[in-house]
Amino acid sequence: MASGSFRNGGPKLTSKLDRQPSSAAYSTPKPSSKSRPSAAPASRRGGSVAPAAAHSASKAGGDAGVPGRVRVAVRLRPRNAEEMIADADFADCVELQPELKRLKLRKNNWESETYEFDEVLTEFASQKRVYEVVAKPVVESVLEGYNGTVMAYGQTGTGKTFTLGRLGEEDTAARGIMVRAMEDILGDMSPETDSVSVSYLQLYMESIQDLLVPANDNIAIVEDPKTGDVSLPGVTTVELRDQKSFMELLRLGEAHRFAANTKLNTESSRSHAILIVNVKRSVKGRHDADQSFHGENGTSSTMVTSFRPPIVRKSKLVVVDLAGSERIDKSGSEGHTLEEAKSINLSLSALGKCINALAENSPHVPVRDSKLTRLLRDSFGGSARTSLVVTIGPSPRHRGETSSTIMFGQRAMKVENMVKLKEEFDYKSLCRRLDIELDKLIAENERQRKDFEDEIERIRTEADSRIAEAERSYTNALENERLKCQQDYMDSIKKLEEKWMSDVEKARAEHQDACLEKECNKEAPTSSSDEIAEVRQLLESEKLMRQSSEDEVSNLKSEVSHWKNLEAAGNAEIMKLRKMLDSEANQKQKLEEEIAILKSQLLQLSLQADETRRSLDRGGSGKVLTGFDSLVSQARHSQLRDSANGPKASIAKLFEQVGLQKILSLLESEDPDVRVHAVKVVANLAAEEANQEKIVEAGGLTSLLMLLRSSEDETIRRVAAGAIANLAMNETNQELIMAQGGITLLSITAADAEDPQTLRMVAGAIANLCGNDKLQMRLSGEGGIKALLGMVRCGHPDVLAQVARGIANFAKCESRASTQGNKAGVSLLIEDGALPWIVKNANHEASPIRRHIELALCHLAQHEVNAKDMIREGALWELVRISRDCSREDIRMLAHRTLISSPTFQAELRRLRIEF
Repeated sequence: MASGSFRNGGPKLTSKLDRQPSSAAYSTPKPSSKSRPSAAPASRRGGSVAPAAAHSASKAGGDAGVPGRVRVAVRLRPRNAEEMIADADFADCVELQPELKRLKLRKNNWESETYEFDEVLTEFASQKRVYEVVAKPVVESVLEGYNGTVMAYGQTGTGKTFTLGRLGEEDTAARGIMVRAMEDILGDMSPETDSVSVSYLQLYMESIQDLLVPANDNIAIVEDPKTGDVSLPGVTTVELRDQKSFMELLRLGEAHRFAANTKLNTESSRSHAILIVNVKRSVKGRHDADQSFHGENGTSSTMVTSFRPPIVRKSKLVVVDLAGSERIDKSGSEGHTLEEAKSINLSLSALGKCINALAENSPHVPVRDSKLTRLLRDSFGGSARTSLVVTIGPSPRHRGETSSTIMFGQRAMKVENMVKLKEEFDYKSLCRRLDIELDKLIAENERQRKDFEDEIERIRTEADSRIAEAERSYTNALENERLKCQQDYMDSIKKLEEKWMSDVEKARAEHQDACLEKECNKEAPTSSSDEIAEVRQLLESEKLMRQSSEDEVSNLKSEVSHWKNLEAAGNAEIMKLRKMLDSEANQKQKLEEEIAILKSQLLQLSLQADETRRSLDRGGSGKVLTGFDSLVSQARHSQLRDSANGPKASIAKLFEQVGLQKILSLLESEDPDVRVHAVKVVANLAAEEANQEKIVEAGGLTSLLMLLRSSEDETIRRVAAGAIANLAMNETNQELIMAQGGITLLSITAADAEDPQTLRMVAGAIANLCGNDKLQMRLSGEGGIKALLGMVRCGHPDVLAQVARGIANFAKCESRASTQGNKAGVSLLIEDGALPWIVKNANHEASPIRRHIELALCHLAQHEVNAKDMIREGALWELVRISRDCSREDIRMLAHRTLISSPTFQAELRRLRIEF
């Protein structure tokens, strides 16, 4: 088979047809004196091996070799859901330039360091492309008779197992390097003459274990005293004929591999996995053209050539999935997981030392410091072609780990292997084609997205200004309408009063006229009966008019009373508005006076600081602020600088100037404002790990618990709960919180509080306590779980997320304790009534809540004693859904393994006739 050009930096060799050799792809480091071949090696840059030299190496049976340095590719993992939320305001710490094969690591917004690699793979690179540029050249070399190694190195959670061991059962495009490499190997093999065998093992806690037969434990490493080759006689070797058998072996091995849930990865590998593929190929008739035997008459003797033994090529492919390097404080490892992390970091450190020694051509390479380096001695500085893919993440929080990973890859690029050639054959070049247009489209998409966000921000600003203008116009119109109504009201009152007075005068005049007429009639002589009747009619009409006038006067009086009431209400409203305006003016004046006082105090502090500095320079003692008033002025001075220089710088400066004891003494101040500022400062200090131990030693934890017990101010209780949540991230502090009745105080606060932010702080503190294995019984006995469940009444997504995280931490610790034999019986979560809520929210629309609840269900289901209760509450259906539909593959695989390993669940599924 004619293979493509090898991308590992080695030179091309000529075939039997005596083709001219091509130059090396790039320069390779100078080989060490120990591994330098006797034949003339290729030049350090652009050199090649002459056909004669290569032919002699083949005839020597592979005793001579050619230099080929380790090829290193870097792959960037895209941001996950947590990083999109936590680092939304921060840029990625790395910038890729794949067309130049460069990577920039940002120090800050204006400084960066540039590194060059053999391949730079963006977060959009497919699994197929990763395989083609990293592993396919090694696989083709293995098929041609070389030994090859493909290795993944990087921080926990950056995608090493995804790159190497992804099975891709649901989506074939997601298949990893192991599956694709075996497809190419099996596709190029002849079943009649060739064979492929596979071994799969793990290095766990410096013990080699067989993943195919777990009973084979603590396997010994055997070294050939003559050649130094490493072998593992105790490892199970399985001969393969098809891809389906290999997939079954991978599933079996992954099921036996050690994994754990950490803060960085829900399914973190706790061992180094090593896949060894042994290839044996028989090549016939390669020497017939140039080595045929001639008889006496000049004709070739076919009898002699028919007895020539076939050429056998034996090669080996090693695929190494290293466990992730991790910092203990970031991964949250504790107990047995902590011991696993220590073992992983020690073995990776030993590997790094070996690579450093090889890169510097050191006379001593410490390969015996770890079993990992003994197994990989042929991959670094040996006779194998090696490709290394280093995986990194974009988060700026992990810049230190990313920098360490990049430097590991840079040093590995300097390591040179002496690849032994068993026979002479050609390589077929594989041309790399970079998709420049795709990168341009990605850049254009990012630019358009930024323009869109800028346009949204502009529209939002314009809308806010329009709303403010409309509010001002509405307020002015309302005031004008009120004044107009008041004026109309006064005019109506005046008109009604005038009308009432005129009616009264008119009635009085008519009454006087009637009386005069009556007197005249008495003095006159007797009139006729018609005149008397007319007078009586006039009197009756007068009475009716008077009655109507009185009714109208009473109506007018009622209307006047109504308008007076309205006027009084309007005057009261006007007085209220005037009082509000006066209050705001007084408050504004007080704030201006306070700002002036603070400015004068700032100037005074600056002068005192200068005087102190000059006194110290002269050897004297400077004047410092003392007393409660000066401490408050320093706190206010620190607040002013918070707004100018950022909260962290101001709090750190305040901590240096004032001192922790004085800050804690302010927690007992009688002034509520001083207590609020002091507890905020303590909460900000508690957010830094370096300050937590000092705060606890100075009595800060006790003071915070006293505030939580005695204070009725909602702000103080919320900030104090947040500070306790920060301190509860430390295991020692967790035990102190429990010893001082902290869980009881947190439960009381959760029952009394209504503010979602206060409940979120309390739930976060209890969730941190739930992650301690030693506090499980006490936490449940003192009402911690019931307090968490009680806070779901709020319904706020942030509160529910903290409750779900606490339940997941508790379930994880319980599962670990049950596995180690430290706990027996039904889960405390089930006893406290948490299972119905867990089942109800297992498919919550918010991904953080759903992920924690799904993890909690999987941990509860891992122990058979909980199975019946989970079936009764309907948790079995959620587990089946998680194993099929969960977006996270690690959680989906965990649910799948749990269902398969549980006899109770299997019996219930068979009873319900559900195929699984």
